[in-house]
Amino acid sequence: MGYSKKYALVAAGEFLADLIGEDFASDLLTTGTFRRVQGGSPANLAANLARLGHKSALVACVGADSLGKYLLQAIYPTGVNTEYVAIDPGQPTSLVLVSRTQGTPDFIAYRAADYQLQPDHFPNSLLNESAIFHTTCFGLSREPARSSLLDAARRARQSGALLSLDANYAPSIWPDRHEALEVIGKYIQDALVKLSDDDAERIFGSAVTPEQVLDFLHGKGARLVCYTLGARGSLISWEGGRHKVHVAVEPVEVLDATGAGDAYWAGFLSAYLDGYPPAQCTRAGGRIAAIKISSVAPLPNQINRNLLYE
Repeated sequence: MGYSKKYALVAAGEFLADLIGEDFASDLLTTGTFRRVQGGSPANLAANLARLGHKSALVACVGADSLGKYLLQAIYPTGVNTEYVAIDPGQPTSLVLVSRTQGTPDFIAYRAADYQLQPDHFPNSLLNESAIFHTTCFGLSREPARSSLLDAARRARQSGALLSLDANYAPSIWPDRHEALEVIGKYIQDALVKLSDDDAERIFGSAVTPEQVLDFLHGKGARLVCYTLGARGSLISWEGGRHKVHVAVEPVEVLDATGAGDAYWAGFLSAYLDGYPPAQCTRAGGRIAAIKISSVAPLPNQINRNLLYE
């Protein structure tokens, strides 16, 4: 792809605290103790791109409380520009309880400040300098954030940015599935879309096939779809589904799957921004995801992205 904008990525949406179970558990019922980490998929993605040497900015909303201060302090060492993170004095910072698993975790979200985004939180001066504008289904699930994100995406696209969506749909976050599909369809025109097999099952039902998911998303205008399959690798489809490739991943011991998707998409987008073809992009994503899931610690603050492309 290559880019000449100031920011490789402007990520927008949820910026929240994750309280992750200390020990492996199938669900939160059997989780006893938790550790606090900076979370929120857009924030994680922005941080991961910055770790890979790309300039990124985050647009989000936190409360005027100690938890909001913690999030800003936690993300600061990665180099993400947080000047567009709004502080809402009327709402507490959002948080999510997450089980520690080797697969898709159980979670409960306590939401407040994260969805208070307003159109004026997205100045044109920022959007005009964005190569990729990214958000998530979590961010799009509630107003006023939904309308604000759709408006920002429209303006970003008009300024030449490529849109990106993590379709991390969950019924507990967005109960109206048909509304979710309608909003996703509005957003993804000529966009890059990532979703997991678990996301697809939650959105489309257990009987859906990968081909049906790809056909739907391309039918709504998606430029490229990355369908992740966990230990079975990824299926990448582009140019309306005319080109598809399945890329396997090397086995790795999973110590904590939390944040794996954000790490993967960071590696993918990094390679895409650097002009690599889709198959190599997904290999780069798989390599950084392997680093993430093989440790309970955050990714290092600096990663040589060229090592992902070898």
